[in-house]
Amino acid sequence: MLRRREFIAGGLCSAAWPLAAHAQQQPMPIVGFLSSRSPGESTGVVAAFRKGLSEAGFVEGQNVVIAFRWAEGHYERLPELASDLIGLRVAALFAAGGPPSALAAKAATLTIPIVFSAASDPVRLGLVASLNRPGGNVTGMSTLIVELAGKSVEVLKEMVPRATVIAYLVNPSNPSGRIISQQVQAAANRLATQIHVLEASTVHELDEVFATLAKLRADALGVTGEPFFDSQRERIVALSGRHRIPGCYAWREYVLAGGLMSYGTNLPDSYRQAGIYVGRVLKGEKPADLPVVQPTKFELVINLKTAKTLGIAVPPTLLARANEVIE
Repeated sequence: MLRRREFIAGGLCSAAWPLAAHAQQQPMPIVGFLSSRSPGESTGVVAAFRKGLSEAGFVEGQNVVIAFRWAEGHYERLPELASDLIGLRVAALFAAGGPPSALAAKAATLTIPIVFSAASDPVRLGLVASLNRPGGNVTGMSTLIVELAGKSVEVLKEMVPRATVIAYLVNPSNPSGRIISQQVQAAANRLATQIHVLEASTVHELDEVFATLAKLRADALGVTGEPFFDSQRERIVALSGRHRIPGCYAWREYVLAGGLMSYGTNLPDSYRQAGIYVGRVLKGEKPADLPVVQPTKFELVINLKTAKTLGIAVPPTLLARANEVIE
């Protein structure tokens, strides 16, 4: 005969067993993090993405798993990495690092929800049907990189008024590269300034670009917001310093690394908002019903130490408009 205490304990265990078994049958959802960038230079934006997920009620390791896949600037790897994540039966895909990863994710699945980041002009790229009603399984964050390219040339000309020749760096492997080239050419025409659009999609080509700058006698350099360039941020800033050429970049992170100035949106905030959207998708909302988020704030960041090294006197009008000045 079982003792009463043993009977009660056994009964409690038996009652608890179905709950435990049910918990084991309900694993944490997996979010696939597909990035065209590199992990080493993405620490800040990954933290921002996790922050957004947390704001939506999801904490990595507690009630969600994040599976990371990095192309490290090699866009040809993205389709295979996307397929790998789909094989994990992810509940949602976060396509980080602009159009290359977003397009690879969309090509890989028509059913798994996708949230993208830093994709300028997503309608023209074919990612969504419209900004307000994306349709399909894709939505995300726009950063207006294309729209701001011309403005960055104007700001660069204001920083270096003597500039008669400006170079602008794009990646031909990025679907937005051609459109950006058109934007900066139009801006240069308005400013009566000669512009040379230079292309690079490998480290070797980056080195060649800076060798070309000297031959062109370029007075300044604009660099578009682009995942491969982000993965080579330290190299690009170092080459700009070595060749003593003033540069304007899309992201604040370049200025923190020693670049002269940046004009664009706040990239970490875009990742934070993407994390919130992924959380909403995990709760059951459909990407088709989540409007593409358009940035409303643009940042002008200036590094005074770099300006002094380059012998540039920053115009008071620019200093007055700067959102952040690094001394």
